[in-house]
Amino acid sequence: MTETFIIAEAGVNHNGRMDLAFKLCDAARAAGADAVKFQTWVTEKIVTSDTRMADYQQRNLGEAELSQYDMLKSLELSYSQFGEIKRYCDSIGMVFLSTGDNPEDLEFLLGLGMPMVKLGSGDLSNIPLLRYAGGCGRPVLLSTGMSSMQEVRMAYDELRRAGCKDITVLHCTTNYPCPPEEVNLRAMLSIREELGCPVGYSDHTLGMEIPVAAVAMGASVIEKHLTLDRTMEGPDHPASMEPGEFAMMVRGIRNIEKAMGDGVKRPNRSEEVISASVRKKIVAARPIPAGTVITESMLALKRSPQGMDAWQWDRVVGSAAARDYDTDEAISL
Repeated sequence: MTETFIIAEAGVNHNGRMDLAFKLCDAARAAGADAVKFQTWVTEKIVTSDTRMADYQQRNLGEAELSQYDMLKSLELSYSQFGEIKRYCDSIGMVFLSTGDNPEDLEFLLGLGMPMVKLGSGDLSNIPLLRYAGGCGRPVLLSTGMSSMQEVRMAYDELRRAGCKDITVLHCTTNYPCPPEEVNLRAMLSIREELGCPVGYSDHTLGMEIPVAAVAMGASVIEKHLTLDRTMEGPDHPASMEPGEFAMMVRGIRNIEKAMGDGVKRPNRSEEVISASVRKKIVAARPIPAGTVITESMLALKRSPQGMDAWQWDRVVGSAAARDYDTDEAISL
């Protein structure tokens, strides 16, 4: 099984502070993530001043009167700051990713050497962004929250028409935190069947069970929010994992990868050794004189270091004893 690519979604959990951004990079690396991902935008270019926050943002912030513009502006980092974060990731051996909200953002991020493009669920229908991403010559990860299969298909086809041949589609439910009953994890399999492409899962649930289950079901990419402290003020902290929890999830995913195997049903080396001690053998239930025609009542199946396997029962019954057998002695033909 190919190793799952695990993304620690730092997102906006830096709260607009560079020191927290660097600490999130360190935490992602220590937890065993393959990449740390942020979000890059210019507030004036992506939201109007009168747009209200989403319900989960109001709930998590406790600020019903704050506009989405004001919230995003307080969390925005500049291009130069993302350049610093990328250099820091390079210095600690961490893959840097960031979701761009328009072609200008992606152009900047790709100029930093970002190895792949991540498109957020909110831009699934963003035709100019899809076309730019599809034509940039990098693999694309496409999140699909808030969308129907038809919309996913349209976005996927747009990327393909623009020239992208390496697309991984991430099933996602846009709710923070997302209750398990809203996850619909089987939709990930439906996406794979419909599009014939690699699939993954971008998770907003609490805990690690569902991302681990997604890997067992075939997810090649897992994205999960990371925070330094779930009690910090900010829209995404309550639905994020703290570093120790994230590390446990990574270990769980890696163990699942080992456990999946190659799908061939056969005893492994450990079982071959153990089977000699626990599989039943055919032995004499009582003394059997040589030349006696063996009946079922003369036999027993017991754990024994020697003898014929139990599946050879029908070969033994009805045969003539080649020699004298004592009770519990292994039968042989």
